Amino acid sequence: MDKRNQSTITEFLFLGFGDLHNFKILVFTVVLVIHVAALLANVLVIVLVGVTPSLHSPMYFFLSQLSLCEILFTSNIVPTMLWLILVGHGKVSFARCICQSYFLGAPVIAQCLLLAAMSFDRYVAICRPLHYVTIMTFMHQLLMVFSCWLLGVTLALFVNISLSKLTFCGPNTINHFFCDIAPLLQLSCSSTSSVELVTTMVAFLVILSLFIFIIGSYISIIHTILNIPSTTGRHKAFSTCSSHLIIVCTYYGTLFSIYIVPPRDNSLNVNKGLSVLCTLVTPLFNPLIYSLRNQDTRNAVYKYIQSFRLWKVVL
Repeated sequence: MDKRNQSTITEFLFLGFGDLHNFKILVFTVVLVIHVAALLANVLVIVLVGVTPSLHSPMYFFLSQLSLCEILFTSNIVPTMLWLILVGHGKVSFARCICQSYFLGAPVIAQCLLLAAMSFDRYVAICRPLHYVTIMTFMHQLLMVFSCWLLGVTLALFVNISLSKLTFCGPNTINHFFCDIAPLLQLSCSSTSSVELVTTMVAFLVILSLFIFIIGSYISIIHTILNIPSTTGRHKAFSTCSSHLIIVCTYYGTLFSIYIVPPRDNSLNVNKGLSVLCTLVTPLFNPLIYSLRNQDTRNAVYKYIQSFRLWKVVL
């Protein structure tokens, strides 16, 4: 192939969601409201964990980092989504596309690792309660969180370095609303085997192996809970794990569908729909699940609402 043609593509055209006609403003408003609600909910989780002594435990520390992942992830994607909803389609440079892909991958990988760390925390708390204080020390928590973020930024860097070496000769149209790996691979006119190999290795390492680890942890947890003689004790133990398990199932289910399940003829359209779910619903769903199903977070929110009302009365 002529090398002169291989250097002509320097930007990509997002198709976005097509022409929404008269629903453009409505869809824009709905997406914006959900995005703002998700940001506020995750910021609230981080603030509550930071200022509430009763939430200074490993589970809530990991939860605050999970909220940070959600903020970084959704803030990277939703502005582009809102822009495409208004204008219908738009262009993005190759360099910006690679950067967006990187800042998408790093928090996603970190979030997978944090969910695994949270399952380990629940395993130690329920299956090894006598050793919990010595195992889940604050230094160990910091080390686990640091490792999650370090692996996230490193593995995402490996994927994007291989992605940046691809050559694009045309067409340059991406049937998506952000720079995901699958549509970029379809547009490349050079060999994508190295990128596919690295992506597959990272996907199986981060998604499949960690999911197996989480399932193994919960098999041990459930076995231990069923052996608790007290009904109240079993209910309390299940309640501390149910929120995390719901989030694991929804989050990993979406990732499996996008990155593990073999592609189909309409896979890009399916992935676009799943990406909307992962970008908008999941970041709002996660803090709501923990706040609505957890007594500690409800008490903390109620406490600060009461304090705010008291200050209004005083002022």
